[in-house]
Amino acid sequence: MVVCDRKGAIARDLLPASPSKAWIAENTNEQCLHGTLKEVLAGADVFIGVSGPGLLNRDDILKMAEKPVVFALANPEPEVEPGDIYDLAGVTATGRSDHPNQINNALAFPGVFRGALDCHARTINDEMCVAAAFALAGIIQDSELTAENIIPSIFNEKVAAVVAKAVMTEAKKTGVSRKVFTEENGHEDNFI
Repeated sequence: MVVCDRKGAIARDLLPASPSKAWIAENTNEQCLHGTLKEVLAGADVFIGVSGPGLLNRDDILKMAEKPVVFALANPEPEVEPGDIYDLAGVTATGRSDHPNQINNALAFPGVFRGALDCHARTINDEMCVAAAFALAGIIQDSELTAENIIPSIFNEKVAAVVAKAVMTEAKKTGVSRKVFTEENGHEDNFI
């Protein structure tokens, strides 16, 4: 994984002053690649963009591996227009509702908060967030999985309940739930 900022690839041999970027430098880009986003994107299998509009074009995606995964999530204008690369990318996703595979925080937050509130969690920890991600991934069944259907719609009625249940289960496992659960009735209103 190579993380880029506005200046290009973040690398451990040029440790950034920012603590968060220093952590990124120490934990990614093992090959110490240097260059702009467009330069380090060459040969990549996956692009996940959470930055700004129009940073990439069709030629940039052509330099990636065959049938790359392109998550151009800047909203409302993605880093590269899905319509410009529909025949190149194996899977595309954006932050917009007018394209397939909308990646939106509305998929996670209602269920994460519902689950945390229902079990009176002391905190929302990383394990609970990972459980929410796996729960979301499990909503799309193998028989439904296509390049244009990798994640449920924000209008899918199952999403919040499935995520909430996963969050509560993980809160119990990690000891942050203040409700005592039993197998018979799902939970009791006893607090610890």
